[in-house]
Formats: sequence, C-alpha cells, structure tokens
Amino acid sequence: MACNEIAALRLGLMRLLGVNDEAARQHELAELGDGATAPGPVHSMCDADDLKSLCRFYEAAVSALEQGVATTDPSDPKLPYLRSLIILAKKIELDLSNQLDALTRLFNDLEQMHDFVHEIYPVD
Repeated sequence: MACNEIAALRLGLMRLLGVNDEAARQHELAELGDGATAPGPVHSMCDADDLKSLCRFYEAAVSALEQGVATTDPSDPKLPYLRSLIILAKKIELDLSNQLDALTRLFNDLEQMHDFVHEIYPVD
C-alpha cells in the first residue's frame, strides 16, 4: 500500500478539469505502478467520467485501504505510516464532499439568479 488513492484521485481530477500536464500525469502513473491498470476503485478513479463517480470511487478506495490496514500485522513497521495515510485520505474525502456540495449549490444558485433576472426583465 502506498499513496495510490491520492495519485489516482489526482489523475481523475486532471482528466475532469482538463489539466494537460504530462509530467504530472507520468509522475502519478509511476506512483501507481500496476494499480493504474488493475481492476478496482483506484483504476476507476483514473478513468472517471464525472465528479460524482470520482468521489464514489475514491470512497471505495479509502474503504479498501481501511480494510487493508485493519488486517496489517501490528508489528509491521509500516503501520504508523498506513494509519497516517488513512487520516489523510479521510481529510481528502471530506474536502471532496465539500467541493461537490459547493459546486451543487453554485449550479442551483445559477438557476435562481437566472429566474431572478427574468423577474426583473421579463422575456417578451
């Protein structure tokens, strides 16, 4: 286990936001290694077609990470790192949820403002 969830999330966001930074893309693919092509939520994040799907795949990847850490031998020297990774992943999950909520509010506000403009200036 490594920072696969974060690398895949970055790749998914690059795709959705239209970020064309080949160096960053290659960096994240190198971080993922085989995880970029292996079936599962990490791979799905890389190819997400919309923000809601990306968030759903991220949540699934975090759940898989949590399960993996739960079964890690308590004497494994990587356990503190893995636990810290869960904390980071959860924080990112909260941030994603907040961003999605904010974009949804913006979408709804645009309709309200559009209606308001037509209240002031009715369409003939």
